[in-house]
Amino acid sequence: MTNDVAVTQANGNKNNEEFFNALRELVGVDCILAPDKSQHLYTDVYRRLSAPVAVIQPTSVTQVQAVVKHCSASGYAVSVRGGGASYTDGYLPSDDRQVLLDMSHFNRIIEINEEDGYVTVEAGVTWASLKETLDAKGLRTPFWGPFSGLRATIGGAVSQNSISHGSGSYGISAQSVQAITVVLGNGELLKTGSTAAGSTPFCRFFGPDLTGLFTGDASALGIKVSITLPLLRKRAAHQTISFAFNDFNAMHESMRLISQENLEDTHFALDGGLSQGQIARQDNAGQTIKMALSILKSSPSFLSGIKQLITSAVSARRVISSSPYMTHYIVEGVNDAEAKSRLQRIRELNLKLGQEIPATVPAVVRGMPFAPFYNALGPQGERWVPLHGVLAHSKVKAFHNALEAFYAKRAADLKKHGVWYGGMFATVGSSGFLYEIAIYWPDEITDYHKQVIPADYLAKLPRYDANKAARDYVLQLKDDMTALFIEYGAINFQLGKAYPYLSRLDESGKHVLNSIKRAADENGVISPGNLGFAKK
Repeated sequence: MTNDVAVTQANGNKNNEEFFNALRELVGVDCILAPDKSQHLYTDVYRRLSAPVAVIQPTSVTQVQAVVKHCSASGYAVSVRGGGASYTDGYLPSDDRQVLLDMSHFNRIIEINEEDGYVTVEAGVTWASLKETLDAKGLRTPFWGPFSGLRATIGGAVSQNSISHGSGSYGISAQSVQAITVVLGNGELLKTGSTAAGSTPFCRFFGPDLTGLFTGDASALGIKVSITLPLLRKRAAHQTISFAFNDFNAMHESMRLISQENLEDTHFALDGGLSQGQIARQDNAGQTIKMALSILKSSPSFLSGIKQLITSAVSARRVISSSPYMTHYIVEGVNDAEAKSRLQRIRELNLKLGQEIPATVPAVVRGMPFAPFYNALGPQGERWVPLHGVLAHSKVKAFHNALEAFYAKRAADLKKHGVWYGGMFATVGSSGFLYEIAIYWPDEITDYHKQVIPADYLAKLPRYDANKAARDYVLQLKDDMTALFIEYGAINFQLGKAYPYLSRLDESGKHVLNSIKRAADENGVISPGNLGFAKK
């Protein structure tokens, strides 16, 4: 069966055939995936909406431009997929008159310029791939990827305002972007930063910050085809440290104080539910040896690595199973003395707040920063979806109390549907606090899970029947939690279609953003629905 016939049959719309045949002429049949080869690509971590008329894996800028021009002229829309590690419907087609651009094959590292201090990549390069290449040269980018960086792409992270590795010192992904080349809704190219003046991409700031417009935009303003990030020399030394806390407020205060002194490179915090689930995943996946080697590889010396392993074996499980909240830090320095001095200052800030515990978890993360996608399901094979909000520190305590009351009020329904939850936390600069909630429920797995989770691990997990009642309950739960976040003034990073954005702006803000959307994408071709923009 040819691809064009398969696609039109899958969508039940013969009118798509002429459109599809023209696409095939533009990009070649090798770049278009048949439906039975691509279903996992239009399902995200959470769910599926509609099937696209075609899934295209472009390999050149001219192909992206040609697809966008053809879609715009034909009344079709374009959705853009990076690594797929998203849960906010950002790349999911909302109807069958959309083409999905899967950028995973658009993955060349274009230039590493050590003298001018930048690296330019195609949007589909993964953070893990970039790190491996830069490691060999003793280089890094300031922000160097989310924990999902084994699959997450640089284009996707820049579109989503990601946070994780390097965020302690250098902020979110948007703060590590110097220049972007974007395909607009009419197929034309826009360059930002110093490249807008015909120069090399050595600087972001040249007049108004056009680069910033295309960070965190959920690909609603244009399709990123290349991105330039600054380069730094890797620091020679690192240390890890962890703390346990008896209550949430003590943990939050500890994190707030540490964030104000810019002491660490990477950090994260977990409640007991997520920490214990993580340990279960490691055990079930048979990762003990790999993680041991990772600790040895990433430790300042072989002896310190052995010491870390012994400490880990003796006490990690006991501490993790009994601690309501834990924080984990990775500290870097030009030498061991600097790293240790930063570590000591973190200890001093925690003297009256928490208890230092074996730093097993951050040591593992340092050695294996981009772990396989075990956590795309719960530790017992449950379905999983996260949601989050970023709060001002002054609002965190009140929000946490309101959330606890929210859980208590719904305790019976949560139990009825088999829904459980956990929390992950981080600071955002010195002013913000990321509060992420992971929701788990028993339900059937999807094509996405079968594709991204290692098969040997997946085979060991329990399986569940389709559970529409629990799935519908989780959807409402997410909406109610999002409303609670908004009540306390939270903002969101991975906006997609899941979080309100345009509707939260004042009239002046709406006017400016709508004007920008019209200038960048007059026909509403690109990522309709994202950020709250509708297709015209």
